[in-house]
Amino acid sequence: MAEPSFATDPATAAYYQQRAQEYDDWYDSTGLFADRDRPGWPSEVADLVELVAAMEPAHTLDIACGTGYLTRHLRGFVVGIDQSEAMVAITRGRQPTPRALVADALALPFREGAFDRVFTGHFYGHLPPTERHAFLAQVWRVAPELVVVDSAPREGVPNELMQERVLSDGSRHEVFKRFLSGPELAAELDGDVLYDGRWFSAAVTRR
Repeated sequence: MAEPSFATDPATAAYYQQRAQEYDDWYDSTGLFADRDRPGWPSEVADLVELVAAMEPAHTLDIACGTGYLTRHLRGFVVGIDQSEAMVAITRGRQPTPRALVADALALPFREGAFDRVFTGHFYGHLPPTERHAFLAQVWRVAPELVVVDSAPREGVPNELMQERVLSDGSRHEVFKRFLSGPELAAELDGDVLYDGRWFSAAVTRR
């Protein structure tokens, strides 16, 4: 069976471009997510925001910044990148206004050592092995520290699957997804746990 793709998959790119205007509904429990039964979700989203805001100010690259939901809470000189023009446009409109541009996470347009930290939220857990290795090679080329925020395992859901996503227009899409607990994420990155919740996980690693 062929390895799935995510960062290099045109259909996935089109899905996120289409999803941009409703992406924050997932965080805010609005739109299609208004009636989801997610006990403790709002408090864990608040925990994530607090975690991000508490990190020391640094020259930070946020890879796959999406709408900038978490990007805006990073302190220091922050640059966000995403492959979706629609996502980047929303990020640029956030207050305070983050710097954001369209770029390829697997071929970063930055010089070696340009940043102190790479941050990424809900991107690493989508990457199959080949893309994951390419991503990490790019991370360590531009920064000595990586912070990953992602999704914790869900009861009754496989830890790795092709996940169906439905948008408000009724269109259906499939994306590759992995779920990792805080300790699992830290072990895979050879780093330390930053958060281990019911819904979210986070870890930091340094080189």
